[in-house]
Amino acid sequence: MATGDGDPDPLASAQRNAAAARARSVRESNRAERHELLAQQAGDELLRDVHLRMAEVHRSTASCHLTAAHLQEDYVARLAGWAGRRDAPRPPFMAGVAAACGTSSAALTLVGATLDQLAVAASDEPARAAQELEFLLGEGPARDATSQIRPVSASGAALIDRWPGYGPAVAELGISEVAAVPLSLAGTCVGALAVFDPAPGIIGSQGFTEVAEALTTSMILSPHDAPVLYGETDPRDLVHQAAGMLSVQLGCPVPDALELIKAHAFTEGTSAESVATRITQGTLRLG
Repeated sequence: MATGDGDPDPLASAQRNAAAARARSVRESNRAERHELLAQQAGDELLRDVHLRMAEVHRSTASCHLTAAHLQEDYVARLAGWAGRRDAPRPPFMAGVAAACGTSSAALTLVGATLDQLAVAASDEPARAAQELEFLLGEGPARDATSQIRPVSASGAALIDRWPGYGPAVAELGISEVAAVPLSLAGTCVGALAVFDPAPGIIGSQGFTEVAEALTTSMILSPHDAPVLYGETDPRDLVHQAAGMLSVQLGCPVPDALELIKAHAFTEGTSAESVATRITQGTLRLG
């Protein structure tokens, strides 16, 4: 898993990735058809069931790769539209992910073995702010989705009841409903995809889950393709570096130093990255 520093030609990469995802989808569909044919020809009921189960697996994988192709093709269209007006910021890949999930705001979190945030990506500023709040407060949909490895959602009063710190804070951003699904493969969770104020019917839908699966298999854990999200993920390296420095300065465990950074950032109403920058530059001392 790598975040990368960006892609020198994201349009060409997205075009290649879209074609590759479609090709993988076709191969999986062909394999499914083969097992379905073998199931029809099987004289043994047990063998027929095996072929039908294999066909189902290949159909599901084909659908996942097709969703990945759609995400890549959407990104190609967005980049092509942006190419003629370079005065505007490059459209983020996550904007297409958000649209596929029926919203304008979506965020992706990558976690390590201890479920600490390693890198983050967002479609827009509200999603980025909500994601930062979750990191600072240590609670929220992505955290629950990764720790419990299951989808989570909450809206209205339930949002505040479930997350006493995160709920009211995210409500101040104008967000009234959140949901997250884990990014997992073979029982290993590498992160979560969260959406904010999605269209009715999105939460709990197969489409939402398929987008998460497509991101996991085709972009995050795939040995192919460009750097994760075309280098758009922001690693938390600097924050963890600052926590290590602060740990030495204060003679406290690194996790305690990290919590101190988060608390200071939340009190200031700024990001943990901003606090970490000042610590590593020697312009801010805590404790």
